[in-house]
Amino acid sequence: MAGEATGEWRGRRAAAEAALYGPDGFYRRPEGPAGHFRTSVHASPLFAGAVARLLCRVDEALGGPEVLDFVDMAAGRGELVTGVLDALPAGVAGRTRAYAVEIADRPADLDHRIEWLTGPPRHITGLLFANEWLDNVPVEVAEVDSAGVPRLVLVRADGTERLGEPVTGAEAEWLARWWPLPAEEGLRAEIGGPRDLAWADAVASVGRGLAVAVDYGHTVDARPLFGTLTGFREGRETAPVPDGSCDITAHVALDACALPGARLLPQREALRALGVTGARPPLALASTRPAAYVRALASAGEAAELTAAGGLGDFGWLLQPVGIPDPLGPPETDLQPD
Repeated sequence: MAGEATGEWRGRRAAAEAALYGPDGFYRRPEGPAGHFRTSVHASPLFAGAVARLLCRVDEALGGPEVLDFVDMAAGRGELVTGVLDALPAGVAGRTRAYAVEIADRPADLDHRIEWLTGPPRHITGLLFANEWLDNVPVEVAEVDSAGVPRLVLVRADGTERLGEPVTGAEAEWLARWWPLPAEEGLRAEIGGPRDLAWADAVASVGRGLAVAVDYGHTVDARPLFGTLTGFREGRETAPVPDGSCDITAHVALDACALPGARLLPQREALRALGVTGARPPLALASTRPAAYVRALASAGEAAELTAAGGLGDFGWLLQPVGIPDPLGPPETDLQPD
């Protein structure tokens, strides 16, 4: 962010907002997110295929509407929505109205069937899918001081931090409910209220269908002691310096985002329910159809990466049905505490 004074102290939320989405922000760069980090979308076309099958389940639950909407939130350069359209059966693809929601300019070579928007359309009938969106909704960071008081973390453009005023008001209420901080100096939390509101607004755009948020996350019974704020640049983790040179991300309190009727499950379970198992092909296939065996083996490797514990399989899927049954089955737990 050329021209920003490195001596200006700002809250982490305002600093990240400018660094990511300002005129010279990270997400306006021509290379797009894929130039700096690898998501499930980039790991394998199996992911888009699974989302396409989920869209077909939503279509069935809706009774096969004349127009079926698919909305790709934080679409990057349109990789997921393109893959979903390619993977759909012809009969469903012909009824699908596809949207990519992204602040960057529309890629010149994007499929003409995809409408490019800066915000989700309203009255969606179908599937809104937000893959690694909420982690880039900027939030304030709180840190406990030597007196045991949570204070806002302030930062300069060069990444230097200091503590600001005590956390008060709605932010303090959010911490008390969703991320209680013990009175131990140095403990941190990311205050997820803006993400809760962003998700609620996205869900409100769905008239009938399903909204899904996919992200690294955590729940109130296992919050990280020192938060998760970090940066990524050219495939490597780096300090979250808010100068526009890197991605700035933090894991999502997905249980706080959840609305009544939501379901939260690991990516490995969601993808297995959609046919991505990672099972190795039978060895006999190697002798009878060697080319098919090699293709199946490669596909199994990609599926294993998407569902791996300690990796992409640990992503959380927050499913929010609107006016239809849960396409992956009934909720096992109520995500809203008393």
